[in-house]
Amino acid sequence: MHSRNGTAADLRIYGGALDAPGGGFLAAVVVMQVRGIQGEVTVVMRDESLSGGYRFKDAAAALRFAMDVGMKAARQSAQPVFS
Repeated sequence: MHSRNGTAADLRIYGGALDAPGGGFLAAVVVMQVRGIQGEVTVVMRDESLSGGYRFKDAAAALRFAMDVGMKAARQSAQPVFS
């Protein structure tokens, strides 16, 4: 497994490239709210088989995709909601 992490506002993004059975890498991401809350850390998004389980040829591509998805989720969760 290969991993990378980043921060966006009060969210922490953990991206991973998991070895896929039969070769290649699966992209995975977890986005957690780590600041501005009391008590437990809140999982905002978790997907261990992004893109329907598509197998990337190399770990770098899977990590890049996972982090892009995580950053997008972080931006969307930070958007104010209007009714």
